[in-house]
Amino acid sequence: MTPEEFNSLFKARVFEWLNIESMKPEDLSDEESLFGKESRLGLDSLDAVELVVMIQRTYGIPQKAFEKRKEIFVNLKTLADFVRNFPEDQKG
Repeated sequence: MTPEEFNSLFKARVFEWLNIESMKPEDLSDEESLFGKESRLGLDSLDAVELVVMIQRTYGIPQKAFEKRKEIFVNLKTLADFVRNFPEDQKG
């Protein structure tokens, strides 16, 4: 799977996990902010927790890998890149 294909699939999963119905995945740029005032999604800290749980369940990335790593959650691209490039030998 190419990085672009992974990112597209990952974005669709994020929309599904968070029950985002206000827009379609293809309407959101991979570089748009996920959190904060400039975000069209308006995600909050509870959404971040839900993302971590679902990523852990789906991809086996341990929760502690996300601790103190706020930069991972800047946008869908940074989050998808983190998940895609996470070392297999560190997955749980």
